[in-house]
Amino acid sequence: MATITPEELDVLIQQTYKVENEFNELKASYAHLQDTVEKVVEFLPNAIWILNSDNTVFLQNSHARELWELLKLLQYRDEDYEITFNAHSYLVKSSSYKDKVMLSATDITEQKRKENLATMGQMAAHLSHEIRNPIGAISLMSSTLKKRVLPENIPIVEEIQKSVYRIERIIKATLMFSKGVQAQKDLISWSQLKESLDMAIAYYGYSKEIEFVFPKDDFFMHADKDLLEMLFANFITNAIDAIEEDENDEGRVEITYENDGIYHIFKICDSGVAIENEKELFEAFKSTKLKGNGLGLVLSRQIAEAHGGSVNLCTVQKKCFEVKIKM
Repeated sequence: MATITPEELDVLIQQTYKVENEFNELKASYAHLQDTVEKVVEFLPNAIWILNSDNTVFLQNSHARELWELLKLLQYRDEDYEITFNAHSYLVKSSSYKDKVMLSATDITEQKRKENLATMGQMAAHLSHEIRNPIGAISLMSSTLKKRVLPENIPIVEEIQKSVYRIERIIKATLMFSKGVQAQKDLISWSQLKESLDMAIAYYGYSKEIEFVFPKDDFFMHADKDLLEMLFANFITNAIDAIEEDENDEGRVEITYENDGIYHIFKICDSGVAIENEKELFEAFKSTKLKGNGLGLVLSRQIAEAHGGSVNLCTVQKKCFEVKIKM
C-alpha cells in the first residue's frame, strides 16, 4: 500500500480547501442569481407563475399570490388570450423551457375600459350629429306652433319644448365629451350666470315645489361662461331629479359661495335622494340616477379642471358637491 508523503498530503489539503472555496463561491453566486431573479419577478407589474412539470409552483411573485385562484383557470397556449376573473380582464401569456412553464397574467381592465369609452364616445358623437338636425327642426317648429295653437294647448307645446331642451343638453354634452373641454376665458359676472341658470331651470321642468337658493351678492370670475353654465346646470338638474325621486312633496337646491384668494369655491347641495354608488359618480356613461347619460358629472369635473379647479363630493355633507374655480 502506497504511503502519502507530508508534502502530498499538504497539496491534497490545499486542493480540498480550493475546491471548497470554489463550491462556496458558486453557491453564493447561485444564491445571488436566484435572489436577483426573484427580485426581478417581484418587480414586474403582472402576476408571474413558474410551474414545475407536475404543475406545482416553482416561483411566483406577490401579484400571483394574490390571484392564486386565477391560476386554476389558466392554461398553457401557444397564443396569448384574455380571461375574465372577479370583474377584471387579464391578458394571459405563456411559455415553456425544459421542464418549466411560465404563465403571466396582466390586468387590462382599465385599458379595456378606456377602449370601450372611446368606442362609446365615437358612437355617441355620431348619433348626436345625426340627431342634431331633426331636433333643431322640432325646436323651430314648436316655437312657431306655440304662437298659433289655442291657449289651452300651449302647455302641451311647452312640454315638447322642455323635452327638446333635454335632448339638446344631452347632444351638447356628448359632443363636448367626444371633442374634449377647452375653456375660452373672459371676465364674467355671477349675475350673468344666474340669469342663464334661471332660464335653464324654467326649461327643465319639474313637478314638485322646489326652492332655489343662489348667492345674492354679485362677483366676477375669469372664466368661460358657456362652460360654467353647463357645469352649474348639470348639478342643478341632477339635484332636481334627486328631489323628484324623493318621497317629499317639496325640496331645496342651494348654492353657496366663498373665495380663499386662490379659488372661487361653490357648494351645491340638495334635499333629494341620497347618492347610491359614489364610486361611479365620475364614470362616463354610468349614471347613478334613473334618467341621464352619465356624462354630466364627468364633464363638470373636466370643465372645473379646465379652469384650474376641481369637483369633489363633500365628505361631511353627502348631498353636497364642492366646485373650485381658480381665480
